[in-house]
Amino acid sequence: MVKIICSTLTKMLAKSYPILLLVISNVFMMFAWYGHLKFTDKPLYSIIFFSWLIAFVEYCFAVPANRLGHQYYSAAELKTMQEVITLCVFVVFSVLYLGESISINHIIGFILIFAGAFFIFKGPF
Repeated sequence: MVKIICSTLTKMLAKSYPILLLVISNVFMMFAWYGHLKFTDKPLYSIIFFSWLIAFVEYCFAVPANRLGHQYYSAAELKTMQEVITLCVFVVFSVLYLGESISINHIIGFILIFAGAFFIFKGPF
């Protein structure tokens, strides 16, 4: 019985690890893509350079996440997870870092994307 529980927990952790890596990679991705919006006084070439440095770190998490994740999830499921995680991280980043607000239109759009994710994982077809 204990062996079965340990085996189940190990598998659950193994399936969760790629998701954690995707969350971490998305935090870096947000800074690489949108962090520079607070630095409009900096030259574009330096912004591009530093964005690529941050993107390299992002890839160091995203690539292993997808490689490990593909043992448990299809490529379509991994991409869907990536998009949902990106939206969640973006909302937090946009509000906390950029100081922007999220409108009802944004929320409705995000709900529709989440509905699409539902069909990828649990759809009736």
